[in-house]
Amino acid sequence: MSKFTVPTFKKAFLHPRYWSTLLMIGVMYLMSWLPYFIQFRLGQLIGRLAMRFIKKRRHTIQRNLELCFPDMPEEERQELIKKNIDNTGLALFETCMAWFWPDLRVERHVEIEGLEHVRKLEEEGKGVLLIAIHSLNLELGARAFGLKAPGVGVYRPNKNPCFDFFQFQGRVRSNKYMIDRKDVKGMLKALRNGERVWYAPDHDYGLRRSSFAPLFAVEKACTTTGTSLLVDATDCAVVPFSMVRKTNSGSYTLKIFPPLEEFPHNNPDAAAAYINKAIERSIMEAPEQYMWLHRRFKTRPEGEPSLY
Repeated sequence: MSKFTVPTFKKAFLHPRYWSTLLMIGVMYLMSWLPYFIQFRLGQLIGRLAMRFIKKRRHTIQRNLELCFPDMPEEERQELIKKNIDNTGLALFETCMAWFWPDLRVERHVEIEGLEHVRKLEEEGKGVLLIAIHSLNLELGARAFGLKAPGVGVYRPNKNPCFDFFQFQGRVRSNKYMIDRKDVKGMLKALRNGERVWYAPDHDYGLRRSSFAPLFAVEKACTTTGTSLLVDATDCAVVPFSMVRKTNSGSYTLKIFPPLEEFPHNNPDAAAAYINKAIERSIMEAPEQYMWLHRRFKTRPEGEPSLY
């Protein structure tokens, strides 16, 4: 099903070199059982403390917002930065929730809208490319989505094999299996077999298989053309979705949008611009909950200066 070996727990993980990893996983497990309001407050605190020590990340958040929303009033931008930092800290706890919460607790906190769109495609036997964005609560969104409509995850193994085992187990918990992000053949096979494949084309993955397309106010954002490759080769449906935390009490909405129509086939550049429009819509569902700390515009056309 994929090129990488499914991680398994090994006796070697009991070696002292992995004790810090095991301790961290144990703490994550315990944190997942805290009442939600405590997790929320601790998440805010951790986010604010972290940004005091990782000032480069705060600068990246601010710079991304300046590039994407140049007309936004400065006071509004600073408020958005503050909220985004709070959500960045909360992402740690939302990952704990995704990996360790029982199914009933996930279902109690997450409401799903638009499930009928994937049900209809399932009845038709059509493969679905689920267009995800790197929202800070994506792990929890994937878990909730998988409880109702299990899919196939595109996976980047962690360099720490002990942590990778727990990460894999957390992500596959309510989904079918994982495919290495470099295993394009595996993705194509899954889509042709009518599977739902998770795919996040919103980050800057470098020049390989990419095009420069508009994203918000940035006219030349390095955008993967992998979406075009997968859709053209399988004629799968393209379905965006968003995961939004609605209240501070732990109420989330996972919104599944209707399948995209008039996808620009056999035109990678046009497809990149088309997908970026869908990404913009998903981000704007809750811009304060998006991963703005990623240097989204780090890759530039030859000869153009860095935006950072």
